[in-house]
Amino acid sequence: MHRRLTLLTILLIASLLLAACPAPGAPAPAAPAAPAAGVTAAPAAESAAPFRIAIIMPSSTTDLAWSQSMYSALLAVQEEMGGAGELEIAYSENMFQVTDAAAAIRDYASEGFDLVIAHGTQYGNSMFDVATDFPETSFAWGTAVDTGVERGYANVFAYEAAAQQGGYVNGVIAAMLSEAGVVGVVGPVEAGDAKLYIDGFVKGVKDTNSDAVVNISYTGSFGDTALAAEAANVHIQAGADVLTGSAQQVVGAIGVAKENGVYWMGTQSNQTSLGPDVVVVNQVYDWTGTVKDMIAKIKAGELGGIAYNLTLENGGLKITFNESIEISEEITATVEETIAQIEAGTIQPLP
Repeated sequence: MHRRLTLLTILLIASLLLAACPAPGAPAPAAPAAPAAGVTAAPAAESAAPFRIAIIMPSSTTDLAWSQSMYSALLAVQEEMGGAGELEIAYSENMFQVTDAAAAIRDYASEGFDLVIAHGTQYGNSMFDVATDFPETSFAWGTAVDTGVERGYANVFAYEAAAQQGGYVNGVIAAMLSEAGVVGVVGPVEAGDAKLYIDGFVKGVKDTNSDAVVNISYTGSFGDTALAAEAANVHIQAGADVLTGSAQQVVGAIGVAKENGVYWMGTQSNQTSLGPDVVVVNQVYDWTGTVKDMIAKIKAGELGGIAYNLTLENGGLKITFNESIEISEEITATVEETIAQIEAGTIQPLP
């Protein structure tokens, strides 16, 4: 019995030893390979978060005027950067009520957007209030030049357009096209880039034809298309054969110009589609350079403090003719010379 137990014990120990050894020919588990000399192992790839911009607008993204000019620039920059994966865009449109816009500005800042654009001077006070509470978020507003630096703000950009420059050019064209010598202007509110444009336009008309009559009406609204249409009808009844105007309200005025076969001079966005037979030329705002520069500065840690200005010289303002309307060589040559003189400072577009 004692011998049998001893034999069983020996067999048990032998079987355990065999089980612990790898089978003949089986490779031993490989140890992780050490990186080659001078090479650092790369960490796991992480997807970079997109740059995030939110914009609050007083009208729609398709107003063919003020709001669309900035929204189109954002889309162009997004495409250039590689799509929504690189630049995320959120927007609130038709923010007629400043209180609603103020809430949207705060919401976007709370959601961690890198840049919040308050696209309207009426939003300025609300934007500065929110900027106080979110010093690590960048804000922008226009048309304005106040970045709040003198009041201690370091996270606000401002932007404006030298709309008087394209206004002057449009005025020159209007004076040369008008057979009646009477031109009508449909303005919104007598402020901002709208007033700059109209003042420049009037000077362009008068410098070209001192005897021309320029009738101006301000509707008191940026978006009331019915009032703009009514104003356009009054101008036409007064003998105007060329019209112009500013802000998103002009949809109504251009409709009247189209019905009466009266030429229209556009501004802010390309308005040719509203009246292919009457819209002669457009001063187009191109904000792409402004947006790109703000993004670059924010990424570099500069959150504000810069005021931008679109001009003919820096390409922010573009004069775009409607190719379906034939323009004389005299007008074309005059426009080219006028633009050159404005860029050189020889012509001052404002009175």
